[in-house]
Amino acid sequence: MQTVGIRDLQINPAALTKSLENNEFVMITKHGKPLGVATSFEENILRHGFLENLVLTAFKKGDISLSQLAKSLNLTKTETIKLLAIHNIPVTDYKLEEDLKGIESFL
Repeated sequence: MQTVGIRDLQINPAALTKSLENNEFVMITKHGKPLGVATSFEENILRHGFLENLVLTAFKKGDISLSQLAKSLNLTKTETIKLLAIHNIPVTDYKLEEDLKGIESFL
């Protein structure tokens, strides 16, 4: 595993790119302290659930839509909704109180 500092990435982003193209893990550090790990979407890594976890987390945070999630996982929307239910992730996130206030003001 290669280690790359945040400053090094700013100066030479190709250091990260080359490692990812070679399907290597890259530990990213800040002031010598591990900050995160970068990895390529190599098939073996994907088979072990990394991509699924990554896109489910992105969906949960609201960073990607249901359609983007389904495409990323190569699933239909129905299959994706079932997967979300298995992981106890709501398909929509809204506050009922806000909707009720909106309805009241409309009436």
